Amino acid sequence: MKITITDLASKWFHDDMGVITGNGVRFYGKTYGKTAVHSGFSIGIMRDDEPHQPIAMVEKDGVNYYVNDRDEWFFKGYDLTVDYDEQNDGPKYDYTPNNE
Repeated sequence: MKITITDLASKWFHDDMGVITGNGVRFYGKTYGKTAVHSGFSIGIMRDDEPHQPIAMVEKDGVNYYVNDRDEWFFKGYDLTVDYDEQNDGPKYDYTPNNE
């Protein structure tokens, strides 16, 4: 799994979530909702500076973005691109199939 954070998404995390250099943001699967690849589940985000057994991590503008092993079920087989959605003023998520 690969995580990509766009410049606009990084700016949103800094401006709206208040993350700074050295912080971490964790992506996870949660019940209820819908994504392009899951029905009944959606993606969650939370500030978490201490990754627990990450299966994917990327640093962007001093912040570590990652997925823990506990959420592998949600992301398995996909790469995740996080971009900024101007219409909703928040992150949007694109899932690209990979060869896992």
